[in-house]
Amino acid sequence: MKRARSRPARIRLLVLDVDGVLTDGGLHYGPSGEEAKRFHVQDGLAMVAAQRAGLTIAIISGRASAAVSRRMAELGITEVHQGVDDKAAVLDALMARLGLGFLDVAVMGDDLTDLPLMRRAGLALAPPNAVAETRKAAHWLSRRRGGDGAVRDAIELLLKARKAWPART
Repeated sequence: MKRARSRPARIRLLVLDVDGVLTDGGLHYGPSGEEAKRFHVQDGLAMVAAQRAGLTIAIISGRASAAVSRRMAELGITEVHQGVDDKAAVLDALMARLGLGFLDVAVMGDDLTDLPLMRRAGLALAPPNAVAETRKAAHWLSRRRGGDGAVRDAIELLLKARKAWPART
């Protein structure tokens, strides 16, 4: 992990993008135009474990999707911010409400719209399918692609730093 050996233990808030991080980034439409997304169950299991270990998880996404709302509700994620134009403003408000500083925050993103958050976070994370600029900004790269366990990989990093892994679910 480059430039970030001691950072994971301090993290109290994990911010995730959706498309390209929690999903493979593809847009899937049914015959009636309804949107469908594929989520990896290992990511979901790790997200539940992270919350039980005291980590707050937030979703900040530029797109809005009923599928995301449903999946996050299943996982007990309450900080779900979709259809966001200014991701940094949402993060600032969330940090203020939770009483956190940037060093308490990890952000996992995959594209240019995630860079403002990643550059401010104490720990910037990315899946290997992220664009070059985002990979370069990351302190840590998952071995697993977005939508294929990258979030679980990142949560394992954070919980191991807290000595809370293997997680209890």
